[in-house]
Amino acid sequence: MTAHSIIRAAGLLFLLAPGLAPAQAVSAADARAVRAVIEAQLEAFRRDDAPRAFSYAAPGIRDSFGTPEKFMAMVREQYAVVYRPRSVSFEEPLMAGEDLVQPVRMTDGYGRAWVAIFPMAKQPDGSWRINGCHLARLPARET
Repeated sequence: MTAHSIIRAAGLLFLLAPGLAPAQAVSAADARAVRAVIEAQLEAFRRDDAPRAFSYAAPGIRDSFGTPEKFMAMVREQYAVVYRPRSVSFEEPLMAGEDLVQPVRMTDGYGRAWVAIFPMAKQPDGSWRINGCHLARLPARET
């Protein structure tokens, strides 16, 4: 994760602070669709199905990696908690400026708590694709 990613994730975590409401509500239909895409990608990771996992990434992400295998290798190495979460809990999606983001709390295999912020990209056909993932460790340890 780059310094920019860490700063952006920290900024997004600020938006999740209790008492702060998103500037613009996310429709129930978009919230369901975004969650379904992330859940499908997590399931593809669980099954080590690189082509399927890659298919849920936004076009720019796919262009950056070129192949499903390179994408899957990066996720395994840099996003272990996303690749193999022990637990997953979806927060309410929100708008961060013009971007829809989906915060997801995860626990890794060691019981450490994380929040994964998934920026989402709406495609011309109306479907949603994952446009990155920003991770931040949470101070609490899950049990």
